[in-house]
Formats: sequence, structure tokens, C-alpha cells
Amino acid sequence: MLVQKNVPLQGLNSFHIVARAQALAHITSEADVKSLLADPAWASEPKFVLGGGSNIVLTGDVKPLVLKVEVLGRQVVGETAKAVIVEAGAGEDWHAFVAWTLAQGLPGLENMALIPGTVGAAPVQNIGAYGVELQDRFESLDAIDLQTGETFTLNAGQCAFGYRDSVFKHSSSGKQDGGYSPIGLKDRALILRVRFALPKPWKPVLGYADIDKKMAEHCTDQPTAQQLFDWVCEVRHAKLPDPAVIGNAGSFFKNPTVTPEQCTDIIGRDPKVVYYPLPDGSFKLAAGWLIDACGWRGKSVGMAGVYEKQALVLVNRGSVDGPDGATGGEVMTLAKAIQTSVYERFGILLEPEPVVV
Repeated sequence: MLVQKNVPLQGLNSFHIVARAQALAHITSEADVKSLLADPAWASEPKFVLGGGSNIVLTGDVKPLVLKVEVLGRQVVGETAKAVIVEAGAGEDWHAFVAWTLAQGLPGLENMALIPGTVGAAPVQNIGAYGVELQDRFESLDAIDLQTGETFTLNAGQCAFGYRDSVFKHSSSGKQDGGYSPIGLKDRALILRVRFALPKPWKPVLGYADIDKKMAEHCTDQPTAQQLFDWVCEVRHAKLPDPAVIGNAGSFFKNPTVTPEQCTDIIGRDPKVVYYPLPDGSFKLAAGWLIDACGWRGKSVGMAGVYEKQALVLVNRGSVDGPDGATGGEVMTLAKAIQTSVYERFGILLEPEPVVV
């Protein structure tokens, strides 16, 4: 198993922050992981799993052994009365996989089109967009234990999905929701393959203003899956910067959830606040609106800035391949300043989505 030393990571993270991995191994199969774990030089070394690099902020060089996941493969693996089961390797590009499912005549993932990153990272973050989360289409996944080398399979319940959350984001002894989580797989597991249950019969998931506008433009209230896919891509292209052109990690903060009382209080002070009712009676606030209301749109700290078209996105104002860009420190300084502003005005502490390394 070839392990490279002193590897540049600027091209392997979507923020295009300049950093290096002290050591990096390309993982194309389960056998690659087992080979590393059998090597005395690497078996006990700390490890960092890297997918598409679209949800991380590098604040310095990475000391643990970086495992760059490049497991490929896409196939239909089964069918039930209610769903078609499709499987993809963890290293597959997420958007390309979504496009592939539609090309096979298998809708269900179209609302999550154009989300950056890999298939293997999708369950870690429980990605979601326009009314659909990964957990809504998840069937199971295969992973390998980075300590024992054993492979195992998890279903949705075992993944403990939450809003932009899963068992893969928590350590086994880490504090979670006021208590200690008995099970956590952060830095312990590498996802190899993910399976999705695509619903039969399919029906569109609607209810978002951007999609409603597209339906009105096209004079339809029953769009096809391909239409939804195309519309989601158009909306995201209009609102979000392409990481290949402007370094970013997509939405930087989670949309906060508040009680009805908190929501009423905020509406009383700021009637234009954007919010969405949730099934449990609570409300989700649009983090981008909160940030915009605090005057951060277009502002910068060093070479890190708030995107002019969407305040929820922090960007690298330097070139994607040069040394003049934002540092991880500048990105996090900006993020903390935004958190302080929003907290002081609304009493809400925004939670970052990306993993800070």
C-alpha cells in the first residue's frame, strides 16, 4: 500500500485552503484499508477520512494519516414492493450519482441534485435539500472499522440520523444532547458503500418557494423527476458559488430550530424573518436571513468573505490554485464574528456545518 508524504491538500478541499497532509493513502477498496491496518508503520497511527473535501475547514496541516476515499461503482442491487435498491461506492461523486439514477429511470434523489461531495460523505452529514434528506432514501451502508479491520453494515436506525447529523459525527465517549452517547463512530469507521431505497411509486416532493416559482413558470403542478432535477440545479447555480471557481463549503451554518415562543418573540421584533413550521410544533429559522439581517452579506475578514448572493455561504476570495487565498483561521474568525452578531441580536447561537480540522 503506497502512502504518499507531504501531499498538498489545496485541490482536495472545496474551500481551496492551502494545507498539506503529512501522509496520504488513496483508498479504492476494502483491501486497501486492511493492507494499511496490517502495516506496523500505520496500524496504530491516527487517521482522517477524506471524501470530496466539500464540508471541511483546514486550519493547518493535517497530521493524522489521510485516507482519501476513492471507492467507485454504481449498480441496482435489489427491489421490493415499495422501492428499488441502488448502491454506490463511497468515492462516487454525489451529483453524478443522482444524475445516473435518473438516467436509469429511478427517481427519488432529484431534490438533492448538485450537493457537492461524495456518496460516502452523504450519510455522515445526512445531507438534504428542498424537503428531502438522505435519511428519507437511505437503506443501509457498509463500512470498515479502522481499529479492527472488520467490515460491518448499518441500517438507518443504527446511523442515528439527525438534522445534518449522524453517528459518524460523534465519538463513543462524546457528549451529545446533554448526555453521553454510548455509540459513536467518528474517526473510527470508513464508509465503503451506500445503498438507497428509491420509492415506488414515485411522486414529487414539493413545497418550497423556489420550486413553486418554477412550476408557475412552466405551468405545471406535477413536475417530472427530471424537471425537478433541472430546476434544483438552476436554483443552486443562481444562489451558490461553484467551488471550482470560488472556494467555499456550501451552507456554512445549520438552520436553527426554535420553540414557538422564541419564534413569536423574533417575529415580534423582526416581522420579515424567514421561518418554516416543523411537524413537532417547533420552527426552523433561515440562518442566511439572520446573517443578512446583521449586515454581513459581502463583508470580509482577511481573504474570507460572506457571499454576496447568499449570506449563508462563506467564501475564499483568493484564487482556487494560488497561495493568496483565505486561511482556515480567517474563515473561522469570520464565522465566530457572525455567530456573535446573530447571538447578540436574536439570542440564537448558529452552529457551523463543516468539520474544522
